[in-house]
Amino acid sequence: MLPLDESAAGTVAPAGGCPVIPAQPAPGCPVGKAAMGLADPMLYSHGDFHPLWAELREKDHLTWQQVDEANGFWSVANYHDADQVLRDSHTFTSERGTLLNILGVEDPAGGRQIAATDPPRHTIMRARLQKAMAIKAIERQDQMIRELVLEVLRPLEDGGPFDFAEAMLALPVAVGGTSMGLPREDWPRLAELLNSSIAADDPEYRLEGGTQATLDNAHRQLFAYFQDIYGERRRNLGDDLISVLITTEVDGRRMTPGEVMSNCYSVLLGAVVTTPHSPNYMMAEHVEDGLLDTWASDLSVTPTAVEEALRVASPVSHFMRYAVNDTVIRGTRIRAGDAVVVWLGSANRDREVFPDPDTFDLRRRPNKHVAFGIGPHYCVGHTVARVTLRILFTELLSRFTDFAYAGEKSRLRSNFISGYKHLPITARLR
Repeated sequence: MLPLDESAAGTVAPAGGCPVIPAQPAPGCPVGKAAMGLADPMLYSHGDFHPLWAELREKDHLTWQQVDEANGFWSVANYHDADQVLRDSHTFTSERGTLLNILGVEDPAGGRQIAATDPPRHTIMRARLQKAMAIKAIERQDQMIRELVLEVLRPLEDGGPFDFAEAMLALPVAVGGTSMGLPREDWPRLAELLNSSIAADDPEYRLEGGTQATLDNAHRQLFAYFQDIYGERRRNLGDDLISVLITTEVDGRRMTPGEVMSNCYSVLLGAVVTTPHSPNYMMAEHVEDGLLDTWASDLSVTPTAVEEALRVASPVSHFMRYAVNDTVIRGTRIRAGDAVVVWLGSANRDREVFPDPDTFDLRRRPNKHVAFGIGPHYCVGHTVARVTLRILFTELLSRFTDFAYAGEKSRLRSNFISGYKHLPITARLR
């Protein structure tokens, strides 16, 4: 996606009828300079996006960003507006696309993948998977998750530089791969392909053919992989998550192979986009201010501290919806067919909901953050992520101390994921 100031020109008008930047806005039109560049992945790797979100939150209307000659979107930055959009699947559909990287393109997964299907079909597709990933089921995997966490952290014990972010990017594939019954030798390649699919603009993942070629390659290889797994698993059903998907019935029939493969990808992707980035944020932002020591001195705060880490880090930056009907949000007319982008990281710093939102409060209650979304599409794997994070922070802070930076940290170039890809640190065993 091009940033607005490189792609918009003249007086291109959104569906609402108002000109967009850089044209001079007409009086009362819902545009403003804070809308500039929000689709640009570089903003999230090299820029400062929080002031832009803060400016959007202060407005009494939404803002429109024209991305190219044909496509643009409305930005939703406030918590209550985000709640309205993400809960109301009758007015705002997921089936045309949920991410900015396919803005203006019909999502081929619409109606087939849980994340890209609206209720009531969505509810039916999700039910058995949600039951399999409920808290009681996940707590039975506590020891498995702990062993994987300790394995990932073991290299930190030698005192030398340890790329914490790289290790965290691998952790959810290990946990998810175990729950899905995927061979251990496949995990590193799966992690690489999944990270390519969420940060296709990042030079570390981008192929010579560019962003679209990177996405296409990652999706092609991932779906080919799950096609092979599907064939094997169908012959040998077990109690793993892929077997749950294979035996799930929708509309009086079992899911098709394509639906199973699409949802295998979605489940593992969901783990990769949520689990790594709150611990990475904590290490990137709080190694030197004493917060980790305070947390380590009283591990009883871990449940609320994990929720606060999720709120402040907000690993998933946005979700997109399309308006099905004409509607109004914050005094702004949204027409049927308009794309609406909810900035989760902005909603999680809305001072109307979170007092002193930029302060990390280890004991913050209540904490109704939207890091996992909200409404019918609330992340189906949130229990796995929460249990994994509680175990991770408990083991990390009880075993290690004296964290220090050991090299340059670098962020992912992605407008979807807010997180780090490299974070060299050192630590000392307690």
